[in-house]
Amino acid sequence: MTPDFVVSFSAEALKVSLIIAAPMLGFGLVIGVIVSMFQAVTSIQEMTLTFIPKILAVMASILIFFPWMIELMVSFTANIIINIPEYIR
Repeated sequence: MTPDFVVSFSAEALKVSLIIAAPMLGFGLVIGVIVSMFQAVTSIQEMTLTFIPKILAVMASILIFFPWMIELMVSFTANIIINIPEYIR
């Protein structure tokens, strides 16, 4: 294994990780902004008001995107396992 291969492999693994995490982070961000705007308009400063909707949004995004995330992880892992002989050389 050359240093270039390790760098490209690490970059690909990081890219897949970020792609998998993006829907959950996006849902949490959007709900967080909406709840913060609601709190600013109504002057409600309750900490649990921001926490519960974000948890529910992230859980919903996991349920929605779970098949796609599993497919992406399985294809990435299968690609690694299939190419092990090439990686050893």
